[in-house]
Amino acid sequence: MEELSISSEPPSTNLATKLKSELAELIEYPGSRPEYWYDWKWQLKNRITSLEVIRDLIPLTRREEEGIKRASGRLAMAITPYFFSLIDRQDPRCPIRKQAVPRLEEFSVSSCELVDPCGEDSHSPVPGLVHRYPDRALLIVTDSCAMYCRYCTRKRMVGEETPPMSIERFEDTYKYIKSKKTIRDVLISGGDPLMMKSEVLESYLKKLRSIPHLEIIRIGTRVPVTLPMRVNAELVDMLRKYHPLYMSIHFSHPREITPEVAKSCGMLADAGIPLGSQTVLLKGVNDKPATMKKLMHELLKVRVRPYYLYQCDMAMGTAHFRTPVSVGMNIMEELRGHTTGYAVPTFVVDAPGGGGKIPVTPTYLLSQAKGRVTLRNYENKIYNYTEPD
Repeated sequence: MEELSISSEPPSTNLATKLKSELAELIEYPGSRPEYWYDWKWQLKNRITSLEVIRDLIPLTRREEEGIKRASGRLAMAITPYFFSLIDRQDPRCPIRKQAVPRLEEFSVSSCELVDPCGEDSHSPVPGLVHRYPDRALLIVTDSCAMYCRYCTRKRMVGEETPPMSIERFEDTYKYIKSKKTIRDVLISGGDPLMMKSEVLESYLKKLRSIPHLEIIRIGTRVPVTLPMRVNAELVDMLRKYHPLYMSIHFSHPREITPEVAKSCGMLADAGIPLGSQTVLLKGVNDKPATMKKLMHELLKVRVRPYYLYQCDMAMGTAHFRTPVSVGMNIMEELRGHTTGYAVPTFVVDAPGGGGKIPVTPTYLLSQAKGRVTLRNYENKIYNYTEPD
């Protein structure tokens, strides 16, 4: 089994010069983009992976330049030309830029930060499988992504771009899932499963779908956001064969919802795949209530149901992205009652060390007494509800 071969090595001097010139023109003049811009394999082949290339495309800050120099091996810089075209190249505070371009702050590690913040390794009965909740399991099939988010919770394992899970290892995970009749739901994640060739992903789906007690399969992905052209008719026609199939898509900012992303989400939704969003709360990216509300509204317009808002995990080198939990609570206060319920995700903290997702909500239940509860609404008005005898 192979993934598309993608080199993260810096290009030769002549190639780098040609690449910089070509990318600069394609990014600067979107109206004149040729057909190959919309080829996902071209996008991957021409990802921006070196300081030499990005330096001529964007005026870097000193902290960005130092971050790029240090970011090698796992979680090295890799940005698709498409996603790079969304960056405000004159503003270092650009929310797209902050997610994609390494910064020096990534290499300042706090004493509270963890290599495996969600305790996945300690809940892994066989390699590549996490079984933390009684009725569902997480299958990690690849370490590759189209673009490496700088706050990645799995930076301990993501980014080497090795081949996907071997047949032998998948057989071990398959046998485990088949032996545990309590497992009714499997989430396929990574890395990003949509980085694999369609036939490889299908081989996993087909095998999993043969397990009688497995009710639903989910795919966790950011590819429809960072590489929307990967969602094509061939992929969608394959996915629709394995219903009930759900997809959780990682969105961070309303600027990410472009016509290309709307098209990719539309194709998936038309294929009968329910789409949900997973958003990480990030300082300086989406930590303002107005920004988050705009994102939730834009998601609904492209038929993606806001699902989770995550407190940023305590992964190594992410302190500059993390906000106080109170910031998320305030955002939830500004959403609940102020917009449609479909636009309100569940705010959760994935408990450090493997405690699982814990919902964190503002307090609306003020008191309980026999036969009566006292509540407040989104306007801070107080109401009593009389319970039956």
